[in-house]
Amino acid sequence: MKTSGLGFYLSLVLFTALSGWTGSAAAQSFRVCHGYGCYFQTPVTLTSADRSRIAAIMANGRKSAEAERAAIRRAVQVFELRSTQVIGVADRPKMEFGEARQKGQMDCVDESTNTDHFLRYLQSAGLLRHHSVSSRESRGSFIDGRYPHFAAVLRDKSGTLWAVDSWYEPAGGKPDVMRLAEWEERGFNSQR
Repeated sequence: MKTSGLGFYLSLVLFTALSGWTGSAAAQSFRVCHGYGCYFQTPVTLTSADRSRIAAIMANGRKSAEAERAAIRRAVQVFELRSTQVIGVADRPKMEFGEARQKGQMDCVDESTNTDHFLRYLQSAGLLRHHSVSSRESRGSFIDGRYPHFAAVLRDKSGTLWAVDSWYEPAGGKPDVMRLAEWEERGFNSQR
């Protein structure tokens, strides 16, 4: 079912941004957002095999902050593949205006919320050694020629913030992990 497109999407983005909803993952169980603006929320629990695989991936990132960010990219892939397995639909990269309320499809609000919850799971499970989870951030305001866009954020021990953005890839693709300052400058003409 198609919606009114841009107006509906902007209303959801604005509501989510203003409400400050951050939610959190309890243990290894999540409410995975999809359908644009968290229209659907599907319960997803990581299996013991998923948790073991994620822990092994994160163990490979213990030696440095850079290695940990690389491990986080791989761990997010595992989480996304598990989520789409439960939802039953693998989302396409980015989003399509006018295609809201489609099961499994995710906009940047869904993606950043899910990634944030997963990063908080890693943190609560003691799997982050070089980073802590910070609040989600946004860029773009239409006035500056960019659509509003959200990403999950990590802070390393030096205080540098890192954007974790999986919106540009289909489910299970490696998310972008880059300095938040660099991420904030992007987004013009479909630039990542």
